[in-house]
Amino acid sequence: MDDHLDTSPRPGGGISDLHTPPRDILNEETLKPELLAENASGLETLVKLLNQPALARVYVYICHWGPVSPPEVMDDLDLSKSTTYDYVDRLADLNLVDRDDSTRPQQLTAEPVILVEPYTPIIIITPTVLQAFALQEVDEDVEYFLDRYGIGKLVAALRGAGLHHAGNMTQRMVASEIDVRDTEAMMIIYALIPALAVGREQDPYFEYLFPDVHNQMDLPDLDTQETSPAQPDDVE
Repeated sequence: MDDHLDTSPRPGGGISDLHTPPRDILNEETLKPELLAENASGLETLVKLLNQPALARVYVYICHWGPVSPPEVMDDLDLSKSTTYDYVDRLADLNLVDRDDSTRPQQLTAEPVILVEPYTPIIIITPTVLQAFALQEVDEDVEYFLDRYGIGKLVAALRGAGLHHAGNMTQRMVASEIDVRDTEAMMIIYALIPALAVGREQDPYFEYLFPDVHNQMDLPDLDTQETSPAQPDDVE
């Protein structure tokens, strides 16, 4: 029996039949409990971010613009002091944020995370994807799209939006590709501009999402595009 089933994506994400990766990658070495345990924490961390868009928003801000101070996070993301420090503490507990206490106020930095599952249907999570997901905190169009279609379709829309802004696809083509209404495609293509504009400049894994068009997108400059997370005032 062929391990690689010829399956097509479902409109709501996933595939219509069970799809398994090649069996030759599943062996005694790759299935060692020790190796699985090493990967577990990273997977759990991403799951927590994808379940908490407000937390993901703070993480992406620090990742893109760090080192930054908690007051900068508070001001630029319009958060209360208590909420800001709660999120920073939680991100630090997840080993996503490093705190430098040698200065006052402390400085925060975060390393970019990435998850790539290369077997069809491909799964990829990068800071740009996390930012697109976190936009639901401040953008009703993204919130609507996620509520209706979920994170998997949002990633597909992000890829489609990038191709559109590179001149490779029309809005109607994107709508057809990801199986949404034309009006929904137009809405999400423009709602995702902040994630694309910041991601192209700040996400070291941006090319994983757009290996073919990462330098061809017609996007606004960061200083003229309202972004979430916003860039700190001292960044030109």
